[in-house]
Amino acid sequence: MNKRVQRLRERMAEHNLDAMLVGAPVEDTFRTYGANRRYLSGFTGSMGWLLVTQTDAFIAVDFRYYDQATREAPEFTLFKGNGSLERWLPDLLKEAGVQGKRVGFEPAGVTYGMYQGLQRVRETIPGSERPTFEPAPPLVEELRAIKEPEEVARLQRAVDLGDEAFEAVAARIEPGWTETQVAWEIEMYAREHGADALSFETIVAGGPWGAMPHAQPRDQRIEAGQPIVIDMGVKIDGYCSDLTRTIILGEPDDQFKKIYEIVLTAQLTAEELISTEMKGEAAHMLAHNVIAEAGYGDYFGHGLGHGVGLLVHETPRLARSSQDVLQDGMIITVEPGIYLGDWGGVRIEDMAVIENGRARILSHAPKLSF
Repeated sequence: MNKRVQRLRERMAEHNLDAMLVGAPVEDTFRTYGANRRYLSGFTGSMGWLLVTQTDAFIAVDFRYYDQATREAPEFTLFKGNGSLERWLPDLLKEAGVQGKRVGFEPAGVTYGMYQGLQRVRETIPGSERPTFEPAPPLVEELRAIKEPEEVARLQRAVDLGDEAFEAVAARIEPGWTETQVAWEIEMYAREHGADALSFETIVAGGPWGAMPHAQPRDQRIEAGQPIVIDMGVKIDGYCSDLTRTIILGEPDDQFKKIYEIVLTAQLTAEELISTEMKGEAAHMLAHNVIAEAGYGDYFGHGLGHGVGLLVHETPRLARSSQDVLQDGMIITVEPGIYLGDWGGVRIEDMAVIENGRARILSHAPKLSF
């Protein structure tokens, strides 16, 4: 059985779980919710459940995915699970031999309605054979946070293509282009050069619109002299990239230079000082303190960064109150920003891998210098 499943079994034993149920709260048409299932099994379909015990591993899918599950998850025993969970789960539990045992489920992967369904399943099973369904810690997410060398290589390929797409399009932007045009040009370039998809809908925000960290692009023409925040990412082989650069068309004014330099200094400081065993809160404060000392602490309101992998937002979190501990093998973003409502925003974001106790930067798209 693959090493990921074995590591999960070790974690299950630590928490006295006899089995683990892994799925997703909704059908994962857009590859957003089934990352744990894919990570463990390799299955990329939109619907299905894994049941892992200390000796067996099952993948339950409906008719649409019999062949796909057999091809993509050959180390898992195929279980034909058609219809509602309540219709087939009792038979799967019996086949897995977990009668009367502790079965963990993922709280983040189960809706309240699904939880009620699990309780109804339990009630259909004779009393002595009823398993106990228990909310488990984020065991798979914690495994995913530490990337294997092949995952780092895949992420680097996604980062490289994202960098390339940004550079190719940023060099061509002219006053009069709309924000949506910029976003579309980035998507076209990425797809034409090997991206499977975007990590998320590209953010392009000019002028005051850039003061919203997650602004959506508009049919608004970009003007010379405005800061333009571009936040983008691509997927290759299921793995995401995440990059933000802030550019300006024409000659930057003193305000832009000042804000940009503060943000860049904050980012470079954090990238230099981030280390293993540091908590996410401490990492965040490396950049926040630089911005606060410059008088703009109230204008940097989001976290410094987050993990990236099969999803664009993963463990760990680098933010106020985050107790996540940075470890070698984690892939993170470092993305401080300053946002002024009547002017705009500046955000600069790189991806990095924690190696040998320090952050090694994966992103190489150019930044501005004055």
